[in-house]
Amino acid sequence: MSELSVTGGRDVHTVRFPVATPPAEVDVLIVGAGPVGLSAAVELTARGVRVAVVDRARTATLVRAGAMGHTPRVVEHFRRWGLLQRIRDAWTYPPEWNRGTRLVTSLTGHELVPVPRPPFTSRGGAGPRDGTTPYASEEALRRPQTVLQQVFLDRLAEQGVGVAGGWELRALREHEDGVDAEVVEVAGGERRTVRAAYVLGTDGGRSTTRRLAGITREGEHATEKRLRLIVRTGDISDRVGAAPSGSNIVVNHKASGFLAAVSTREWRIYAGPYPLAYEPAEDELLEIGRAAFGFDLDLELVSATTFYHATRIAETFHRGRVLLAGDAAHVRTPGGNLGEGFGDVVNLGWKLAAVIRGHAPRSLLTSYDEERRRHNWRVADHSLQRARRTQSTLDGIRRGGIPDDADLGPEAVRRRAEIGARLGRDRVPATGVTFDERYDASSAIWYEPGQLDSEPRWRADVYEDDPRPGHRAPDGHVDPYGGTLHDRLGTSLALLVLTEDRAVEEAFVAQATARALPFTVIHLTHPQARAVYGTGNVLVRPDQHVAWRGTALPDAGAGAVLDRVLGGGGHHDTGLPGLVAVGSAGP
Repeated sequence: MSELSVTGGRDVHTVRFPVATPPAEVDVLIVGAGPVGLSAAVELTARGVRVAVVDRARTATLVRAGAMGHTPRVVEHFRRWGLLQRIRDAWTYPPEWNRGTRLVTSLTGHELVPVPRPPFTSRGGAGPRDGTTPYASEEALRRPQTVLQQVFLDRLAEQGVGVAGGWELRALREHEDGVDAEVVEVAGGERRTVRAAYVLGTDGGRSTTRRLAGITREGEHATEKRLRLIVRTGDISDRVGAAPSGSNIVVNHKASGFLAAVSTREWRIYAGPYPLAYEPAEDELLEIGRAAFGFDLDLELVSATTFYHATRIAETFHRGRVLLAGDAAHVRTPGGNLGEGFGDVVNLGWKLAAVIRGHAPRSLLTSYDEERRRHNWRVADHSLQRARRTQSTLDGIRRGGIPDDADLGPEAVRRRAEIGARLGRDRVPATGVTFDERYDASSAIWYEPGQLDSEPRWRADVYEDDPRPGHRAPDGHVDPYGGTLHDRLGTSLALLVLTEDRAVEEAFVAQATARALPFTVIHLTHPQARAVYGTGNVLVRPDQHVAWRGTALPDAGAGAVLDRVLGGGGHHDTGLPGLVAVGSAGP
């Protein structure tokens, strides 16, 4: 339910899934109505795929919500779905509370590592790129999962897409041309069979879809656990001000980790680590909460959910007609896993639609597993190592002592500066995690000769725009009034033409027309765009990744390139008119 807030936004505390009956037949049945599942429905519906969503739950609540922070790459996806402004408008605490993530001894205590606030008079990422602006046209965003779910549900309702809460997947029976999914109404026991061409499991870390498909997981089990708490306060504005910092990392003797607002009265706090079998008492958890705030206050423990520093990744993201995305496919040390789920959706959506619409063979879906599972392992390994390093740093700081907030003596000031310097050394950027979503082992990308042997290794803390096949296509403003290249790419395959020679363009257009393949041509005349891309023509996939580039076609021609990008299969002439859009961009 979305209620108006006294501060002007909407407090999305409870999201209610529609009361509905799953249809008898769809192209794709999505199991799980979390943000990943609902975004998959948005993605596929936009491509003309008939979908339905089921979830055993009837509601989702703010106080059980997980991810809050969304990287600029994730915000690019929101923008691409045409939902970014809706998501921005649906905040659950005033946006002016966001000041970046502060490292502090407590909410009312001392800042350990200064974090400059963004300037009031300019948006760093806005305006034409001049080589000094960020890699994306959008900034990071903080909104809880329930906001995303409500926005996605609203869009799906507008499009007439069926979402049914209170229905649980019980069985999968795959046959030659589809899969029968048996679902049961949790409350009444009614059984229905939904026949789908494909089933997409987005039903979380304990995925029923994954289990029924017989897919196991790999990776390290946790040796200890942590708790994510939601605590509710009264009016504390007399102690923290009317607009307190909404995102903080606290370091003191009792509390460590995030203290982050989820609404004007509810905050997320981390507790632990604890032995796996240990169950902390409520009073113990509330004491950690008070330490995070830095003063004595009445707190109500609203929820406590367990999480682990561990990596559990499915052995495959694709088996037969069953696919996995989000936590059903990969669970790792917290910090960005929802964003990786959205990355799964964007990678898979265009491929699944191409297969269902007859533009590509089923073998294209193999590249989903090849690309996303390798990427998720890369990020998961980094996240686990970072978490262990952070815990080691914290243990060392606590052994050396952390002054009480009330201690303003010179020794306390010196020690806090020392702690800040130590934390600052670990506070490295994660631009590689955010943007370097490279696919360097895919059967559906036409790599350049020697490319994979010569590329710099992936690094979590480094990213540079890279126009080579497999990499995210560098973005930029193609319209002085604000339109970006990623906006212009749209949702089809696109050819960037950065030369006056149109022979390659004509060959691709002819092939796309023969295949009735949605295809966009974009002429980029800006010298900087031509310098960034470094060649005459660049084929970009609908997920904004480069598939091929060159000044001339390979000997086998444009058809061979499209065959590779669409999964290595052949094609037949459908006799239908091609859907080709041609345009130019650049001053």
